[in-house]
Amino acid sequence: MGQGEVSVRGSAMEGDCLSCMKYLMFIFNFFIFLGGSFLLGVGIWVLLDPMGFREIVAANPLLFTGVYVILAMGGMLFLLGFLGCCGAIRENKCLLLFFFMLILFIFLAELAAAILAFLFREHLTREYFTRELKRHYQGHNNTDVFTSTWNAIMTTFDCCGVSGPEDFEESLFRLLSPNKMVPEACCQRNSYPGDLEHISMEQCVSGSVTFRHNKGCYSAMVDYFETYIYTAGAMAIVVLTIELFAMVFAMCLFRGIQ
Repeated sequence: MGQGEVSVRGSAMEGDCLSCMKYLMFIFNFFIFLGGSFLLGVGIWVLLDPMGFREIVAANPLLFTGVYVILAMGGMLFLLGFLGCCGAIRENKCLLLFFFMLILFIFLAELAAAILAFLFREHLTREYFTRELKRHYQGHNNTDVFTSTWNAIMTTFDCCGVSGPEDFEESLFRLLSPNKMVPEACCQRNSYPGDLEHISMEQCVSGSVTFRHNKGCYSAMVDYFETYIYTAGAMAIVVLTIELFAMVFAMCLFRGIQ
């Protein structure tokens, strides 16, 4: 009789724990679902908005890329939240397993990205970027991915070259455009109205230091991201911790469902 009571109490406690875990997982994934829906809504609104933000985003390549990143993140969070909510509240082992596998895939992808970043960290030096810029940058060529990416960086961060305008000496750009010292992406914009702007552009590409950005993009980007590096690191740790707990909760609930 005593053993039977202990067994019943143990089963009841186990059932209460599973029930508590089920509703905690539902609430947790419901917030993920709402967050994903919000990001999807923002991304779609910016892309479909006929006036206003669409023009602003299209004019800035970094923002344009960011919209698609937001859409991808929103879609992933939307799917994760949906699978987690449905799997938990319906106690569906198939949905829970799919939820677990999806989070495991994301976790392993993030881990692989971190390992690759550590292994190839020597390729992120100033000398490497300068060498690649000299070899491959063409100037005003929107069809070349390398060139258009560098144009977007220099325009967005108000910089020129990797270390500075001198990086374009003895480069492919100078071979293709011998009359230009620097590309137009290095020039300051919106400084002068009308014809003066055209004159300032000509003086800039001819080598005038007054009308161009003289700071290198390497330093500009380091200064920009240095402000957010600790926040990004803390966020990464929080995200990885949440993913680990989500996997544990999903597997415990999966194993507890009869």
